[in-house]
Amino acid sequence: MEQQKLPNSTLILVFGIISIVTCCCYGIIGLIFGIIALVLANKATKLYKESPEAFTGFNNVKTGKILAIIGIILNVLFLIYIIWAVSFFGWEALQDPEQLQEILEQYQ
Repeated sequence: MEQQKLPNSTLILVFGIISIVTCCCYGIIGLIFGIIALVLANKATKLYKESPEAFTGFNNVKTGKILAIIGIILNVLFLIYIIWAVSFFGWEALQDPEQLQEILEQYQ
């Protein structure tokens, strides 16, 4: 029996990388890519465990899953930071660097 490439193995790896790279985009974009990569990785893992001799490319799935988990964690932390900064300083202060500098000087 000829081995096939595991479906979406490269896509999982790419989405895992994108979830880490885009973690500074307010945490939303990377979070979406990380969740999609994690769901696809779980499906591919189940498919691989049913018949491991029929598929190749499981290393991409494992690596992509790890990157997706790291990306999700980074995006959630950054999203929490953004929510904290908006609630503490206000959206207007974050948009105006001079006003933000004044607020920061008050706390020093």
